[in-house]
Formats: sequence, structure tokens, C-alpha cells
Amino acid sequence: DRFCAALCDAYAAGAAVAGHEVRRLDLAGVDAPVLTSAAAFAEPPPDDIQEAQAAMIRAEHLVIVFPLWLGGVPARLKALLEQIYRGGFGFETGPRGMNGKLKGRSARLVVTMGMPGPFFRVVFGGHGVKALAKGVLWLSGYRPIRTSIIGGVEIIGAKGRAAWLVRMRTLGAKAL
Repeated sequence: DRFCAALCDAYAAGAAVAGHEVRRLDLAGVDAPVLTSAAAFAEPPPDDIQEAQAAMIRAEHLVIVFPLWLGGVPARLKALLEQIYRGGFGFETGPRGMNGKLKGRSARLVVTMGMPGPFFRVVFGGHGVKALAKGVLWLSGYRPIRTSIIGGVEIIGAKGRAAWLVRMRTLGAKAL
């Protein structure tokens, strides 16, 4: 029933058929409350979040699929990322600036939205996606970070959505 879930399924299926090991974390199954202070962000996370961190360390390629909400990631995804990145998990500030701790990994962001993709990129500069790509993943050391913008999800119809599912399966097979 959910297009983002179908995109995840297609990517994972393509990756699995190609022999890649796939681990999936569905946001709905994770307790990730919003952090309300810098002190809380500095503390080690709870056990279930540490399991998510361990999965990210094992992964060579990370895929994050989400719908654009108010120009950025949904609040629950933001809360999960805050939980995962707390305690200096992904990067730290050292004498030479930021030091990414997750180097040697690649990432893909798959973003669905109601507005046309080119409008999001040109008029808004893709700011909501850039915040995640540069402000979190890039600082952590992920390279390259690729993005799939799926705009106009309400108007592309069943044929357009089916084409995107095929494309996700192909990208999953190549781990791109």
C-alpha cells in the first residue's frame, strides 16, 4: 500500500538476487524518541539503537528511502538519525576539523514527493535532501552519495511507479 515500502522491497529484492547481503531496518519498528538536549545527544544510545549502529558499521552501502515532508526528512526519521548519531557515532571534531568514522561506504537516498522533482531541485535547491546527504552522511565519510528524486508521485500513475520499481530493482542489483 505504501510506495516507499514498495521501493525498499524492489531495491532489496534486486540486491538479494545479485548475491548482496541485505539487512533492513523499518522505522516503524524502532523506538526513537526525539532528543531534547545536547547532553542527551552526547550520551550513548539505548541497546536497540546500538544494534542499528552496528548494522551501519557492517554495511558497505546504505539506502535510505523516505517521503519528503515539509521540504525535508520526516520527523520520525530525523529522530532516528539523531539517536543513531548520538555519542559521536558517525563523526567527531578533531584538531583538523570533522573526522568521518564511516569512510569506505556508499549511500543512496531515495526521496518521493508530490511536487515535480526538477522543481524541487531548481526552485528549492534540493535543500531537504542536501541536509541529510551533506550534513550527516558526507560528514560521516560516505562517498559517493547518490540520490534518486521521485517527483510527482500522485501524477506519475501506476505505469510511472512500476518503472521506478524496476529501476530500484536494477540499482539494488548493482548496489548503487
